[in-house]
Amino acid sequence: MFILGLTGSLGMGKSTTARFFAEAGVPVHDADATVHRLYEGPAVAAIEAAFPGTTVGGKVDRNKLAARVLGDQAALKRLEAIVHPLVQEDERRLLAEARARGAKVAVLDIPLLFETGGEARVDAVVVVSAPSEVQRARVLERPGMTVQKLEAILAMQMPDAEKRGRADFVVDTSRGFEAARADVRAILDAVATMPKRRQ
Repeated sequence: MFILGLTGSLGMGKSTTARFFAEAGVPVHDADATVHRLYEGPAVAAIEAAFPGTTVGGKVDRNKLAARVLGDQAALKRLEAIVHPLVQEDERRLLAEARARGAKVAVLDIPLLFETGGEARVDAVVVVSAPSEVQRARVLERPGMTVQKLEAILAMQMPDAEKRGRADFVVDTSRGFEAARADVRAILDAVATMPKRRQ
């Protein structure tokens, strides 16, 4: 089975692109959705122990947790040490199920793919991108988002230009849904004959 890594910075259209892969019948593991699920149960006790006061009513309060870790590398590392192994366990489960069903391709949707060395677990990388002014406009429309928050998030992520430079494929979502959908189909055609390169 060919494993594609899907990544892209905040507001680039990664979730939409992941949906196009899913529409094409490709199993997609969404790391963010897994984290949301973990924050509502499996990871709550460990996160409360590491960051007291960041959970409410048996769930992680994402705003309180973000306030605790944004801009604090040591705190972020502590959080990642709790969350990443659980996400990867969930990812392995999805890949095993996909293999058992005979899927030819699976997608791992990982926002911080390059930042966490995730490219070693995939055969090719798709970077979802858009011009920075499009990205900013999209992100600043989100509820509760501020320029300061956006800058803090972007500071933790690899610059878009560097991601594009390391990508096997780039999907530019500023050209509209149909163009992005066509890119996804072209990528699926291309990987059908590409060699696997996982380590």
